[in-house]
Amino acid sequence: MPALPTGTVTFLFTDIEGSTRLLQTLGDRYPAVLAAHDDLLRRIFRAAGGVEVSTAGDSFFVVFPVAAHAVAAAVAAQRAIAAHAWPEGAGVRVRIGLHTGEAVRSADTYVGLDVHRAARVCAAGHGGQILLSEATAALAAHDLPEDLSLVDLGPHRLKDLQRPERLFQATHPALPSAFPPLRSMDVAPNNLPVQITSFVGRDAEMAEVKHLLASARLLTLRGPGGAGKTRLALQAAADLLDRFPDGVWLVDLAPLREPELVAQTVAGALGVREPGRPPQDVLTEVLRERTALLVLDNCEHLLAACAALCTVLLQVAPGLRILATSREPLGVAGERLFTVPPLPVPDPRAADADGVARSAAARLFVERASLYRPGFALTAENARAIGEIARRLDGIPLAIELAAARTRVLSVQEIATRLEDRFRLLTGGPRSSLPHHQTLEAAIEWSYDLLAEDERRLFRHLSVFAGGFTLETAEGVCRATGAAPPDILDLLARLIDKSLVMVEPGEGRQTRYRMLETLRQFAMPRLVASGEADAARRAHRAFFLQLAEEAELRLQGPEQKLWLDRLEAEHDNFRTALEWSRTDPDVETGVRLAGALWWFWEVRGYWTEGWRWMNELLPRAHAASAAARVKLLNAAAGLALRLDDFERVEALASEALALSRDVNDRRTEASCLVILGIHACRTENYGKAEVLGGEGLTLATQLGDNVATAWARATLGFVARSKGEAEKAQALLEESLRQLTALGHTWAIAIVSINLGQLARDRGDLPGAVAFFEEALVRLRQIGDRSYIAYGELNLGIAVSAMGDHRRAMELYQDCLALRRDLGEKRGIVTCLAALGCAAASLGTYDRAAALFGAFETQREAIGAPVPALFRAEYERQRQRTRAALGEAAFERALARGQAMSMDEAIVYALEGTAVAAAATEGGRA
Repeated sequence: MPALPTGTVTFLFTDIEGSTRLLQTLGDRYPAVLAAHDDLLRRIFRAAGGVEVSTAGDSFFVVFPVAAHAVAAAVAAQRAIAAHAWPEGAGVRVRIGLHTGEAVRSADTYVGLDVHRAARVCAAGHGGQILLSEATAALAAHDLPEDLSLVDLGPHRLKDLQRPERLFQATHPALPSAFPPLRSMDVAPNNLPVQITSFVGRDAEMAEVKHLLASARLLTLRGPGGAGKTRLALQAAADLLDRFPDGVWLVDLAPLREPELVAQTVAGALGVREPGRPPQDVLTEVLRERTALLVLDNCEHLLAACAALCTVLLQVAPGLRILATSREPLGVAGERLFTVPPLPVPDPRAADADGVARSAAARLFVERASLYRPGFALTAENARAIGEIARRLDGIPLAIELAAARTRVLSVQEIATRLEDRFRLLTGGPRSSLPHHQTLEAAIEWSYDLLAEDERRLFRHLSVFAGGFTLETAEGVCRATGAAPPDILDLLARLIDKSLVMVEPGEGRQTRYRMLETLRQFAMPRLVASGEADAARRAHRAFFLQLAEEAELRLQGPEQKLWLDRLEAEHDNFRTALEWSRTDPDVETGVRLAGALWWFWEVRGYWTEGWRWMNELLPRAHAASAAARVKLLNAAAGLALRLDDFERVEALASEALALSRDVNDRRTEASCLVILGIHACRTENYGKAEVLGGEGLTLATQLGDNVATAWARATLGFVARSKGEAEKAQALLEESLRQLTALGHTWAIAIVSINLGQLARDRGDLPGAVAFFEEALVRLRQIGDRSYIAYGELNLGIAVSAMGDHRRAMELYQDCLALRRDLGEKRGIVTCLAALGCAAASLGTYDRAAALFGAFETQREAIGAPVPALFRAEYERQRQRTRAALGEAAFERALARGQAMSMDEAIVYALEGTAVAAAATEGGRA
């Protein structure tokens, strides 16, 4: 075998498409066909200067020193395959993928990210196709023959879960150029995260997991911490994307401590918000008809909640599969278990590089070490030590990766020696009697013991953060306890270098860091043992209280979106601080924190969660200061108003109003008056609403509180519009909008704009209404208020429909319906069914309109909702029109078809109308 090229090389992979099917078709003739295939490709690759690295089954792995030669060889191979006289029924179609990168040698093969990327480029193609990575295309483009060209296929996320890769297709006049879409991660929606390292080994485990998921509804990957459960689950999920057209969704449960938040976290991963409705109910509706895969990661500390949720979801969603990772089974009926084994380690008798390289554990060490020490490779000199490290760490991936990180400062032989010293205790007794997590804990403790004392102290203190942290938060918390020097960045960088803190990928303005949950669980008991835990938790709560109270002020101005996003990023830390507040004698901090987070919970749709925290804190709030208590009462009243708990709204806001007057908190008093005014308006007590809104306006004006003044004036505008006093409402709302625009209060501007749009629509100014609604939607999308986005789309749809654009109206109603489905807003869903029925009638699709009217009537009655006032007249008009167009008998049949639909069926039917709308007469027939 020729020497393997070094430096920058081009890796080429081939694979016969449908080889299993070909084997079944040819039977005994298959070996001869495979041999002819191998001989054909081998001669072409060798003639072009390629070095064959390995073959596996029907696949080749070849490396070329020159990229253009590799591309030319790929084209020659495809032409030869196309021209070859294959036996009858032997349609051999080969996919070829190329990627150029740095050669990382390991014995007689290559390892590293570039090799894995080349294999994934090949896997994305189809038989007869040649795919190139951007690196290969850039190097080869100027040296290709005139009849060979490259077609840019755009960026694609390959199933190695790494960064998107821009792919190119090599084309030639003698070869086909039309192929199906690439087999990339774009085939189905997903939130699988980008991985910065390669996936090593696990071929057998991958095959078994995918096989089990073909029949198992719930498959749990179990094993000790650090065994590689998460990475195996993610890679299996990526490979299975094309089996799940409705998506593959990762749900990381590691940061959670509250079982009640499991369903909400799953809903969040699917893009669902749950304003006032149990998240579990929302999930059952969303997933009922979907073919999807949920990956529930790190379930071990929330077993009961995970088991209960899985049981419910699997009962109602026949197309759902769940892949869970846990240190122990969930205990759900029908659960299949797969124990994730350690990576295979080298045979103790294997001392040579080739023998050690056959072990996945050794290959993992080499690949990770090459990231810390460029040029690192498995050699005859270090093979024995690498084999020893892999064996002493029992093939556990996290332990191996921690050991590999030390190659920056220690030789492989030194690492092996230290492991021998450290693990003597763990190998002294029967291996079967020791819990698996102790091996991992020993690996982590070994890494921990190698830290300098200042590194250890910072590592312990960072365990107070849940869901990650920024440099600013680490400085704020750790400096307060004396756990960090003035220049914490250098110390943090050392922990990152030693793989004890991870840098989170992302494009945010602030870099985020996190500790692996296993490492965090290792560090927390040591923080407690050090006697520093109470001080660290107090510093954590104090910092995040300060952040929340600063954000509370900024959320009322032009930086609203920036601060909403920042609070979102720290949500797990706020939850942790509130959790500690449950039992901490310092009630004040928890009460203030919940009061400060109200507006964030309000705008981002965490109504139920915020309401739960407040209800837990309210009974203890008497121990807090009056200023903190009145703020919490007012905030709770605001959330109760969102949740339509009118009885609690009045009680909480009235108590807050009385207390605010007792302590002379005039700003909270003004807020209470506005909340009570809106409550009175919504309960149709317009006289009381006017009085309360007027008092709030007077007080806010006296205080010079421009935001409160604008809101109070808007409240009076809402009341005036509800009473039919259009001119008065217009004046009040326009003045409120001017004030809010000057303040830059994005969310409030959007809400007032919607109301002004409704007024414009009422008086027949449809272009004016459309302008207001579109402006509101731009702002609402900026800050992510999905509930009001849906409301804005509904209003815009009504306006454009009145202008004759029924196709656009249908599209808006469908977007609104999809959002309300995800949010679980049943009343809003019913309204959308009525709207879509009217749009279908306007487009002349009367059979569809009648079915939607039937579905609307059934679902409206089921939840006890009236015909929406927005559509009452239009609904009756379009219903009669549809009856006349179809005739009595056809109308009743279509109506009955819709009446027989469940809510889920009605939603699916309503969302299928896009093609119908596109086929209808442009602009509608109304």
